[in-house]
Amino acid sequence: MTATMTQTLTANLPNFINPFHRPAGAFDLTPLTRALVLIAGTAMTAVCIFALSRAVFGYAPDLPHLRNIAVVFHVTTVIPCVPLGLYLLIAPKGTAMHKQLGKLWVALMVITATSTLFIYDGMALSWIHIFVPVTYRAAWLIVRSARKGDMKTHRKEIVGLYLGALMIPGIVAFALPGRLMNVMMFGWPV
Repeated sequence: MTATMTQTLTANLPNFINPFHRPAGAFDLTPLTRALVLIAGTAMTAVCIFALSRAVFGYAPDLPHLRNIAVVFHVTTVIPCVPLGLYLLIAPKGTAMHKQLGKLWVALMVITATSTLFIYDGMALSWIHIFVPVTYRAAWLIVRSARKGDMKTHRKEIVGLYLGALMIPGIVAFALPGRLMNVMMFGWPV
């Protein structure tokens, strides 16, 4: 579908249901940030799909992690955040669809961060739990800045949350032996 056809088909739709309506002042990423988000998001999505596929098709060893409901809940909420966040950062901003999916993404990130508080070794939280208050702060600033129309802050916080609180723990989850994603990816039980 060409841009002209899209404009023709959506010209008579009210702005609140037109998925292609872009309000004035909608932000986009710089080319460098866009490339970084594309590379990180695509790579992490691919690695997650590969690891989950190995587990689903029986190529991963026994996964005792899945006996912990907090781990299952955490993985279930965090996995969709990777491709959804990538889409939101790359797709047109300010549309009705962007706003609705953005609310879903922020909610999933907050739920994911909260579920992390129930995953710990004994009674001690680890350094990775620092991303919980980081996520809470960023989620609050994302919503507040969007409501105020402060797109510069909104963009900064979204990109920071995506690359910081989502990609860094994701890389750690795959890199540290014994973690669920590491075991599913490489098959190295501890």
